[in-house]
Amino acid sequence: MPPELKSILLYKDHRAALVDYANGIVRNRARAEDVVQDAWERLQAVERGQPLTEPLRYFYRIVRNLALDGQRAWKREILRSGGEIGDLAEMVADDNPTAEAGMAAREELHIVLSSLEELPERSRLALHLHTIEGLKLREVAERLGLSVSFTHQLIAEAKLHCIKRLSGRP
Repeated sequence: MPPELKSILLYKDHRAALVDYANGIVRNRARAEDVVQDAWERLQAVERGQPLTEPLRYFYRIVRNLALDGQRAWKREILRSGGEIGDLAEMVADDNPTAEAGMAAREELHIVLSSLEELPERSRLALHLHTIEGLKLREVAERLGLSVSFTHQLIAEAKLHCIKRLSGRP
């Protein structure tokens, strides 16, 4: 599998958890999203130069470092502008999604559901069992009567199809 595809799949599979992790540090969902995006770009740059043995662990480390650095810079800026540490709590943005974000999420969900319908039944089922039901590759392979490597290939291709559709590519 090409390194850029691995990076995309890693990002797609773990983005929500990474955003939650960053949000626990920065206490602002929008900034947490930005931190994860920046971290992913750094991860891609590093992987272009050398393959990583534990890319997910490295991804979490980058997220943590960027989130902590961002918090420190944000606090310095608040204090520099005449605020006090106690004022920080009042300045934290609301984590509730905006109406636009809700509409965008519904549109993305519609695209994903449509792209799933385009998949062959076996690919759709393999993806569902692995991603939604949380079965391990070996368990999915056993249930479908396939080899683990072929099951992995089915799931990767199904995810790639959804990613391509989300990015607007046919």
